[in-house]
Parts: sequence; C-alpha cells; structure tokens
Amino acid sequence: MASPLVSADWLHQRLDAPDLVVLDGSWYLPAAGRDPEAEYLAAHIPRAVRFDIDRMSDETAGLPHMLPRPEVFASRMRALGVGDGQQIVVYDGMGLFSAPRVWWMLRTFGVRDALVLDGGLPAWIAAGYPTEDGAPTPRERRHFSARLDHGAVADAGDVARALAGGSTQVVDARSAPRFRGEEAEPRPGVRPGHMPGARNLHYASLLTDGRMKSPNELRAVFAAAGVDPARPVLTTCGSGVTAAIITLALETLGHPARSLYDGSWSEWGADQSRPVATGAA
Repeated sequence: MASPLVSADWLHQRLDAPDLVVLDGSWYLPAAGRDPEAEYLAAHIPRAVRFDIDRMSDETAGLPHMLPRPEVFASRMRALGVGDGQQIVVYDGMGLFSAPRVWWMLRTFGVRDALVLDGGLPAWIAAGYPTEDGAPTPRERRHFSARLDHGAVADAGDVARALAGGSTQVVDARSAPRFRGEEAEPRPGVRPGHMPGARNLHYASLLTDGRMKSPNELRAVFAAAGVDPARPVLTTCGSGVTAAIITLALETLGHPARSLYDGSWSEWGADQSRPVATGAA
C-alpha cells in the first residue's frame, strides 16, 4: 500500500500537473488564537484552494465538524472547482493537525487519490518553495461524485458495541490529562473522562516537528499505548479532527483504521446515558 503522505519536494515537482489540486485545510482550536482564513490570504501554496472544515461540515448537526450529507459535500466541492479524476493534496498551517481530517473526509466520500503534505505549510516554506497571497483565481466548477463509505464512519452505537465486544480497539487521540478526566472539557456540558475500555494515544506522540514519525517509531508508539495496529481500530478524539491523525498513521503502516467516531467526545461526553470512566486506561 502506497503511503498517503507526500513531501514538499514531491509536491513542488508536480505542482503544475493539470489534474492535481492542492487544498489548504487549516483549522485551529480556539485556544490557539489563529485565524486560518487570514493566514491563507497572507500566504498559501500557489493556487491552493481554501477548504474550510467548518463550512464543509454539517452546520445543522449541533456537534462540531460532523460530516454533511453526500449531496451537500458534492455541491460544495463542485463550487471549489474540485471534481472527479483529480489528485488532491491537503495541507495545513501546523504541519499535521487538521489536514488528516480533510483527507479522511475526502476518502470517506469516495476520493481514492487523496494525499497529505507531510509537515504542511511549514515544511513547504522551510524547503524554500514560494507562497502566494490574496484570494486565488476562482476555478471552473467540476463534477464531484460523493459516495459515502458508511463503514468508515462510526456512531455512538458502533463505539458501544466495539467496547462491549472487544474485537475492535477504541483509541482516543486526546491528551492524557483530558482522557483521565483531570482537565475540564473545553465544550460546555461535556463531562471529563473517557469511554470505559478505550485506549489513549495522544495524537502528538505520532509526530515530530509537525511531521509523521517513521514507521518503526509509529509501531513503538502504538505498542506503548497498548494498541495493535494489525487489529481493527476505531479512532476518536474531542470533535473528530485529531482522531484522523491516528487514522492517517495507521494508513501509513498499511493497517487502515476500521472507522472514525464522527461525534467523538463532544457527543459521548454530553450524553448522560453513556458511561464515563476516569483515570488511566
């Protein structure tokens, strides 16, 4: 299985390819104090198209970043000028943070040739490659066929069955203090703690300076967390963004994750009917 990660050099060599499109999928936690739209207008990879995770999600769901209906996603992709038959490379402004979520969205809606720029915009700039500012020239609309892979998206019931059955590992990408319930959750009404039986693997442990660690290093990180990449994995986090970093890491090891819990802890922790554990896994 080819790695879904590409380098800045790889992208620079192919940037003028007619069927390649680059998406800026930057998104930041509110605490970061960063404005992805302003940063995109100030500097982005030449001809990159801005992919706003919030706008491309279901704005009526009542939960952050939930997948929209396929026809809605298709319409919005067509409006961006992104369509069938294109190779899509996604990056973000932190290196590897929100781009894996965009990659997962694309894959889940049927885009097979979706890739992630390892190291993101910082790696592109560090390599000495140019950026451009301002709004890009609008792209012509293209047909986009959205075919939802239902198996890639887990709901709370799927998570409960995985925890009860034990055959699928539930892996939480949040930080250890949040997982253990030692820190209050950033969203009102969401209880601290974790799903009983889940494993904790903080997404940052998979990265070095905004790049994915080597396969051998990734295997060691998974082993230290008590996770076997060769067995089915269901990923989760706070709102479905950093869970995709674990999903991407598994893909690089040739062990695709079974699914990602789209509602993640924002849903589970707010649902008083769902059990919550605190302390270590």
